[in-house]
Amino acid sequence: MSFQAYLDAIEDKTGKTPRVLVEEARKRGYDAADVKAGVIVGWLKDEYGLGRGHAMALVHVVRNGPTISAKHVGSTGSHRDDRDTLWLDGRATRPSA
Repeated sequence: MSFQAYLDAIEDKTGKTPRVLVEEARKRGYDAADVKAGVIVGWLKDEYGLGRGHAMALVHVVRNGPTISAKHVGSTGSHRDDRDTLWLDGRATRPSA
């Protein structure tokens, strides 16, 4: 599953775009460097019913923004993506490829 597919699935499950969830995390102070991933994962599980894999994808975006490693772009690995920048504003507004 691509990184973007994880974010799309999060939107489907929660009804919120990744950007909205990142903003919620920031308001809670979860973007601070000393916040452990488990805290964010726990919040996403309790509040939205997200599993660990999906929550960890969002943890990455909370900590690092929408840019992913170029090693995943155009690769054949399990987390391959077409671009190095993830779309956070929802599937309905994503520009076509």
